[in-house]
Amino acid sequence: MRCSGILMPISSLSSPHGIGTMGAAARQFADFLAAGGQTYWQILPICPTSYGDSPYQSFSSYAGNPYFIDLDDLAEEGLLEPGEYEGLDWGDDPQYVDYGLLYVTRYPVLRRAADRLLANPPGEFAAFCQRSEWLDDYALFMALKDRHGGASWFTWPEDIRLRRPAALASAREELAEEIGFWKAVQFLFFRQWNALKSYANGKGVYMIGDLPIYVSGDSADVWANPDQFQLDENGLPTEVAGCPPDGFSADGQLWGNPLFDWERMKEDGYRWWLKRIAFQFTIYDMLRIDHFRGFDAYYAIPYGDTTARNGRWRPGPGLDFFKTVNKELGKQNIIAEDLGFLTDSVRELLRKTGYPGMKILEFAFDSRDNGSDYLPHCYPTHCVAYTGTHDNDTILGWMATAPKKDVSFAKAYLRLNSREGYHWGMMRAAWASPADLAVMQAQDLLGLGSEARMNIPSTLGENWKWRALPGVFTPALALRLKKEARVYQRLPRKGAAKRKRAVKKQAGPS
Repeated sequence: MRCSGILMPISSLSSPHGIGTMGAAARQFADFLAAGGQTYWQILPICPTSYGDSPYQSFSSYAGNPYFIDLDDLAEEGLLEPGEYEGLDWGDDPQYVDYGLLYVTRYPVLRRAADRLLANPPGEFAAFCQRSEWLDDYALFMALKDRHGGASWFTWPEDIRLRRPAALASAREELAEEIGFWKAVQFLFFRQWNALKSYANGKGVYMIGDLPIYVSGDSADVWANPDQFQLDENGLPTEVAGCPPDGFSADGQLWGNPLFDWERMKEDGYRWWLKRIAFQFTIYDMLRIDHFRGFDAYYAIPYGDTTARNGRWRPGPGLDFFKTVNKELGKQNIIAEDLGFLTDSVRELLRKTGYPGMKILEFAFDSRDNGSDYLPHCYPTHCVAYTGTHDNDTILGWMATAPKKDVSFAKAYLRLNSREGYHWGMMRAAWASPADLAVMQAQDLLGLGSEARMNIPSTLGENWKWRALPGVFTPALALRLKKEARVYQRLPRKGAAKRKRAVKKQAGPS
């Protein structure tokens, strides 16, 4: 079925409290998508961010980001008084997130709400803690990080770093109050998230989540499951993840994530991964798996290197992994991020999994790369078309900064003109393409330039900050979006939601 959606991170929603949240603005955006004839709302990972503020470097691949908890909704529940957060310094620029300020301001407010919750916990709190297998380790991990001044667990004392039972028991007793706080925060997060997802689904809008293939080294995932990763006897990585040098980066990309011990994982039937993916389908309707090619072969860089130049390719789990996922979890709605350095074996793996891959329209006109596969007339139906993703410049930003010959080619091929708007012309091409699903960045829908770019890969400090201003997603914009969806036969079909639920039920657990 042809359909379309918008990529809009939760953090980028408007809010008076420093960052986008799961409150009124999120519900209004769901309303906008429904009015605009959109079927999907794609977001970035919703996990708590660590150093660098990247959602792809998180303290946990299960936990929710405390920054996204809406304070007004907490006040509606009686867990906060408006005077406890209104009037605080949330930053002076509504277009950008000030993460340093947010860290200082947000947590004292959340502690007040958590204290009130824990003073009289609802029945569902105990049930949440009991069914969330990951929660004990995460809450203890965060409590220990606070005790050690935020330092990476790699630097903690040996007995707690290596999770010796006596040290863990002692820490749980000494830090019981702090552990309770982190559990309460996660309860509040997922209560709001589930309410938002239910609201969006009720409007016929479905959530596309984003699962990074790797987890942060400084995370509860690695600390609590060291046997699943390539670590030495001291718990330090032997090699780390990244991408090799290419036309976009002479040094490659050094991500620094620890690598999975795929042989060990295979021995226990990929149990760690199965739990991780199963959890994602309890909170999302569809899942984009980042860096799909890493399941075919992954790039391993010596730990301690400052660039990715000295890395090497090593074999991943391949099709055996995805056969196991299908056998244990049933066929799920998965998008494979098949970008970057692709080989015939990666393409064959994608074909055998049956997952749709991604097509990035901006890549079609980039002279640094062979973009012929990204020209819309080459798209298969079974794919997801984007003009760009969070790692790309906006359409207008790209038009202003790309080599002139690349821009000229795009204008000629797409018949772009200033009267229609270059951004509308490029989005039109994605909507008109054979792709079953076409997803546009919210920034492109708004016609914004490079000032709204979400991320420049391999850089730190100025990413993940953009926010939409209040009131920009207007009824007029929704009407134009719906018109385009109608022209290119991407409007939701009557009864599609009912059929989707029926198919999902047949497919297995979610």
